[in-house]
Amino acid sequence: MILSGKEIKNRLGKEIKIEPYSESQLNPNSYNLRLHNELLVYDEEVLDMKKENKASRIIIPEEGLVLEPRRLYLGRTVEYTETDKYVPMLEGRSSIGRLGLFIHVTAGFGDVGFKGYWTLEIFCVQPIKIYPGVELCQIYYHDIDGEYDKYSSGKYQNNTGIQPSLLYKDFEK
Repeated sequence: MILSGKEIKNRLGKEIKIEPYSESQLNPNSYNLRLHNELLVYDEEVLDMKKENKASRIIIPEEGLVLEPRRLYLGRTVEYTETDKYVPMLEGRSSIGRLGLFIHVTAGFGDVGFKGYWTLEIFCVQPIKIYPGVELCQIYYHDIDGEYDKYSSGKYQNNTGIQPSLLYKDFEK
C-alpha cells in the first residue's frame, strides 16, 4: 500500500520527517523534493569500484546550468527526510522525465529507517538547463509487512550532503 498525500501529512513528526516542509509540494500520493544548488562530477573517465573515485563540486547558479549527455551528475535534495515504519521510494516527476532527465540511475529504493538527504544520480538524454530549487523528484511511502530491522548502514545514514559511491568500502571487509 502507498500512503496518500493526506496520510503523509498526518504522519509528519511521527513516522515521517520532511524538512523543510511546504504544503505546496504535497501531491495526492507523494511529496515533491527540490534540487539543491550543488552537484558532484567524477574527475576520472574510468571509475573503479574498488577505490574511492575523486569528484569535483559544481554550484548551479540561479541563472541555471546546462548538463551534458553521457555524464553522470550527483546532486541532492534540499529536503532532509527520515522514515520509520515505511519504505521510502524516489521517482522523477513526469514533467522532468518528459524532458529526458533521469534523476536516479538505479537507486530510487530507500530503506525503512533511512535518515538524510537523497543523493540523486542525474543523467540526461540531451543537453538540458537545470536550476537550483526546482521540484525535480517525488518521494512516496510504501507500507512494510512483517518484522524488520531499521536501516543502519554506516555508509549513507545521517549524511549531510551529496554522497558519492562508497562501494569500495564493501571490498575492505
